[in-house]
Amino acid sequence: MTDSTTAPDMSHLSRLAEQLAAAHRPGDPVVLPTVWDAWSAQVAVDAGFEGLTVGSHPMADSIGRPDGEGMTFDEVTTRVAQITGAVDVPVSVDVEAGYGLEPAALVQGLLAVGAVGLNIEDTVHSEGGRLRSAEEHAAYVQGLRTAADAAGVPVVINARTDWFKGQHGDEATRVEDAISRMQLCAEAGASALYPVSFHDEETLTRLCRELPLPVNAIARPDVDDLEMYRRAGAGRISFGPTWQMALAKVSGEWLARWR
Repeated sequence: MTDSTTAPDMSHLSRLAEQLAAAHRPGDPVVLPTVWDAWSAQVAVDAGFEGLTVGSHPMADSIGRPDGEGMTFDEVTTRVAQITGAVDVPVSVDVEAGYGLEPAALVQGLLAVGAVGLNIEDTVHSEGGRLRSAEEHAAYVQGLRTAADAAGVPVVINARTDWFKGQHGDEATRVEDAISRMQLCAEAGASALYPVSFHDEETLTRLCRELPLPVNAIARPDVDDLEMYRRAGAGRISFGPTWQMALAKVSGEWLARWR
């Protein structure tokens, strides 16, 4: 657990980062429940999970902000400090497109509150939702890796592309184009690659086969099948906002009985 009032223990953070990186096993993926506060983090850890990711969408919802960089980075780190203070497992944080910060400030801010991994996407919400070019996104990833190296912590950088989510480019070449974008991120120092979308098994299998790093796949914890993700070769699974959404649905059903 992390005490955000003291300087971070870099050796401890390094061990957590190494533990998180080692858990990315293609074909035997690490499942990182996507949490949003200390309560959800404790629920996931009590259920036996070896690491967590903090999702921007559910976290924004939990504090009354819109997704898409509707939070400030200070709001993000305040919540992350509460999470790392409540659990003693590796924590990765979805930092959207970086909140307009230079990579070094982003890495330093996350390490200060005990996070050892991050998701970085190529949709820049603060600039009208534009998509970074493949080269620009890779350069940002390289900046993050340089900053992590300078801090002495092997931060797990999960490079995300919204190429599928935003249906960019030509449908006939979308998979090839996404792979090209992700390969640049791998060369820039990413630890894992996140071509986000609810892919069918054939597409996910191809992505896992052709990409040079473990692939993060998104799943719905209430309806999807872990075995499919294993067969496809995923190295990491997270839930995005879907766990929180499923809880909201069942909670609404329970509460409706009391109206």
